Amino acid sequence: MSRGTVWSVSPSSRKSRRAILSADDSMAPASLPPAGGVRLLVLYASQTGNAMDAAERVGREAERGGCPAVDVLPMDRFDPRCLPSERFVVFVVSTTGQGDPPDSMKGFWRYLLQKNLGAVWLEGVHYAVFGLGDSGYQKYNFAAKKLDARLKSLGAEPIVEKGLGDDQHPSGYEGTLDPWLLSLWRSLNETNPSLVPRISDIMHPNLNILGDAKVQVMYYSSDEVPLGSKTSDPRKLIESTRSMSPALQFHDDGEPHYMLQMVKNQRLTKEDSDRDVRHFELEDPSSAISYKTGDVLEVLPSQDPSAVDAFIERCNLDPDCYITIRPKNGDKVSKGAVANSLIDRIKLKTFVALTMDVASASPRRYFFEVMSFFATAEHEKEKLQYFASPEGRDDLYQYNQKEGRTVLEVLEDFPSVQMPFEWLVQLTPPLKKRAFSISSSPLAHPDQIHLTVSIVSWRTPFKRTRRGLCSTWLAGINPSEENLIPCWVQQGSMPTPRPSVPLVLIGPGTGCAPFRAFVQERAAQTASEPTAPVLFFFGCRNQDNDFLYKDFWLCHAQDQGVLSLKKGGGLFVAFSRDQTQKVYVQHKIKEQSARVWNLLCSDASVFIAGSSTKMPADVTAALEEVICQEGGFTKAEASKWLKELERARKFNIETWS
Repeated sequence: MSRGTVWSVSPSSRKSRRAILSADDSMAPASLPPAGGVRLLVLYASQTGNAMDAAERVGREAERGGCPAVDVLPMDRFDPRCLPSERFVVFVVSTTGQGDPPDSMKGFWRYLLQKNLGAVWLEGVHYAVFGLGDSGYQKYNFAAKKLDARLKSLGAEPIVEKGLGDDQHPSGYEGTLDPWLLSLWRSLNETNPSLVPRISDIMHPNLNILGDAKVQVMYYSSDEVPLGSKTSDPRKLIESTRSMSPALQFHDDGEPHYMLQMVKNQRLTKEDSDRDVRHFELEDPSSAISYKTGDVLEVLPSQDPSAVDAFIERCNLDPDCYITIRPKNGDKVSKGAVANSLIDRIKLKTFVALTMDVASASPRRYFFEVMSFFATAEHEKEKLQYFASPEGRDDLYQYNQKEGRTVLEVLEDFPSVQMPFEWLVQLTPPLKKRAFSISSSPLAHPDQIHLTVSIVSWRTPFKRTRRGLCSTWLAGINPSEENLIPCWVQQGSMPTPRPSVPLVLIGPGTGCAPFRAFVQERAAQTASEPTAPVLFFFGCRNQDNDFLYKDFWLCHAQDQGVLSLKKGGGLFVAFSRDQTQKVYVQHKIKEQSARVWNLLCSDASVFIAGSSTKMPADVTAALEEVICQEGGFTKAEASKWLKELERARKFNIETWS
């Protein structure tokens, strides 16, 4: 069931409200401005929750400034045909993958791209765009930039210049959001004072007033829960629990596609290496697995039970009681949600374990602001108010995000704070699924899914060791013991290549994962039909320590293998630390420029996967150099060549940070 949220402010209530709407509602109630009045409409498109947090902050500040009506909506809950009826719209959008808009923006964006929308379609609409991105990616904030340009071309007038939040900023995206919001409110106050009449209340908020939480938690003893509502099916339990979480209401997960069992957990790097990369093999003991080469596997990790218990104890909660969670203040709820609330009463401990990331994710800034209202120790209250203020932003970023401070750790650092569970449900970061490129082909392994996973760990500025929740949990699973992993198979960003298409694959480090699947698939196809050549460029630090799947690649590079020179292919490996001068995959690409150019001229598809830092840009530059050198093109012409390949879906990049 798909859900959407409306967060509205009216002059009579001065309180925010949420309404959960069913997917068959053709128009959200807040999709039309109030009769005879002007509102500020905030539309957001979020993939991980950051854009939603930023949008809700815009809504809170507008309310604080006396805005007569505010609606905060996910973009897929607003009818784009109504956009010309609006007067003031703020867009908050994140960028995913390789410059792609989030899922909730795709339908809205397709509508805006219609050619029949003229240059005056949005005349009279005043808008502002704030983007959330990571400058480590090539197409930094691409969704926000494209949206801003399209709105202008349709006749809308910008209130302020677009803001581009950057995860790489010393203070994260808030380093840009804070000054951008100040400019937004000042501009709105100057051009339309009635929209934000109390701008001083935004600049100098009263931290003694806290509204209500947006959710209501109802508690039940075990005796009050009908036997029929207690499910033992783990898939159904996960679906019903996560569908109750307000923080996950836009993630239409449904029940896990599979509960997979790990049958192999193999370390690929040397034991004494500082990098731990694992090969996992997963099976479904009860049914077949359906997936395609290039797909990704989403995994819902398990939290450490001791951390869940510590959180429940710290918050003085009853782990054995049952709960239901609903929107507060009589907001509309879809029929399906009402039906679920009558059936699905979830044990509180189960809800925390499956939906609230209490021991790996860092809380948002608003979490500290709300905490300050419940601090009974004066020094704690002052510290929390400072953290929530613009002046304390950088110190909060150092204490919280840079140190990877968790919700549990923050609560333990402020022992006088006793936050009601309603606020914890609303503000604790949701437990998110993690996505991994599948490193096996269904033609080679029809009953298994393989993953290639780097076990994440790092040292904070204060020398504290932090570990990735999902990768650490997977690494700790013993295949000889009973285990079940909740999984969803999703279509990846890389199209599955046809056997007749030559391939140029560039995948250093764990970027080799999808290409292991590609090579397996091409090898299986070779047995029954002609296949085109494959060039594979791999990179790692040392041949002895982290040459992932070394025997696999070398086997396919010999004799008549998929990567053999006899078949027109090739395996080229860069060991960056095995010589005085560092050598990376881009150097190997330039060394093999004739081979690369030959495949490009044979209508090859190019695939790049791996780290999102400098690698994609360096590899792209190397490919441009090959095109210039071998084809006699200018740099501009080479760049255009690659852009045309990209438009044809023959130049694909899948990266991660």
